[in-house]
Amino acid sequence: MTAATQIPGYVAGTWTIDPVHSDVAFIVRHLGVSKVRGRFNTISGTIVTGDDPAASTVTASIVADSIDTKNEQRDGHVKSPDFLHVEEHEHLTFTSTAVRIDGEEIEIDGDLTLHGVTKAVTLTGELGGFGDGPNGKVLGVSATTEIKRSDFGVGGGIPAAVVSDKIKIELDVEAGLQA
Repeated sequence: MTAATQIPGYVAGTWTIDPVHSDVAFIVRHLGVSKVRGRFNTISGTIVTGDDPAASTVTASIVADSIDTKNEQRDGHVKSPDFLHVEEHEHLTFTSTAVRIDGEEIEIDGDLTLHGVTKAVTLTGELGGFGDGPNGKVLGVSATTEIKRSDFGVGGGIPAAVVSDKIKIELDVEAGLQA
């Protein structure tokens, strides 16, 4: 029995990330006492599921200017040179380098480029599965990771006591099978 046959409904193919049914969110601590959540509203990318799930790949691009923290003034500050500097760094990108699947559990190693700096990260989560949608086959994946903003040169002048250095990233992605 191959790894692919152990995953119910597994389909090898090329999938397009559905930005309407996908979410890229983050959580940071503010003043060390509360959590502030935000999201990016514009994501695109491709997931290629290989005949062997370990040969699968993920590429994704997020428009930095699409950040939404539910506060226009804060969004403006996060877009500024103090943090993301979206005029110079228009996209955040992720390119996988390895995929490990054990049942519904998944780990995706890859290179995250943020603020012009590329670092290796591991996304850990679950394969939501494969199913039928109104426009054809769909797959779902949820994953999380944590990064340090200082590793990417983000917010260097902002003390961690004001905004935590640690950022938790949460992904919920749905993708449709390309014809």
